[in-house]
Amino acid sequence: MAAAAKIPVALQLYSVRHACAAHDDADMPAVVQRVAEMGYEGIEFAGYHGRDAGELRKILDDNGLRCAGSHVGLDTLLGDELERSIEFHQALGNKFLIVPGLAEEHRSSAAAWAHTAETFNEIAEKLAPHGMRTGYHNHAVEFAPMDGQKPWDIFFGATREDVVMQLDVGNAIHGGGDCMEILRKYPGRSGTIHIKEYGGAPEAAVGEGEVDWQELLPLVAETGKTEWYIIEHERNPDTAVEDVGRCIENFRRILGGLGL
Repeated sequence: MAAAAKIPVALQLYSVRHACAAHDDADMPAVVQRVAEMGYEGIEFAGYHGRDAGELRKILDDNGLRCAGSHVGLDTLLGDELERSIEFHQALGNKFLIVPGLAEEHRSSAAAWAHTAETFNEIAEKLAPHGMRTGYHNHAVEFAPMDGQKPWDIFFGATREDVVMQLDVGNAIHGGGDCMEILRKYPGRSGTIHIKEYGGAPEAAVGEGEVDWQELLPLVAETGKTEWYIIEHERNPDTAVEDVGRCIENFRRILGGLGL
């Protein structure tokens, strides 16, 4: 049997957002260049720093990077906005349109979560012919019981298989979620996964906190159908660029030790 393809590693650009917008228009391309030099293979966007899809695509291409996804507002996937979003992300070369949070009206009750799942199913159906997928990224609230159920389970228990479960490991643990259990319960749903540390020292990078990556990552590779590991680091904005370099160094070492 042929060895499974290695999953590439991207950076959620939100990790270095302050550096991207620190002084002038040259900052974002310079930061992306440094990210590429660190060994990242892709970028997941969360905001575009005033640039259109063509400009963003050129920045990626100039640095040999691919688009691993983008965090987008739910409103950009509804009504007439969806067509504009499809055009934007086609130009960007992006297939993963991930919603990173919801307004209160979409998550205020078990019924609201169930209705939101229906909305995501409708979006997923419209994106599929374009080779694109939508999905949802967790914080902590998704694991707090609501009417005897966890919102995470209400939502992913009612969504199509192609609605991406973008599990943020650090956020899930913070909310009391069991990442191993989640991955086993929803196999094949982790098109992309956020590699975020939990615990440790205030400025702990990936691999320096409490997450048992040696246990978790083989399960991701085995069951998730994961196309991208996406590192996200949200600790000290003053050292963010250096810290994401430490994150990928540690993460590569962990992957190597696991033969992944």
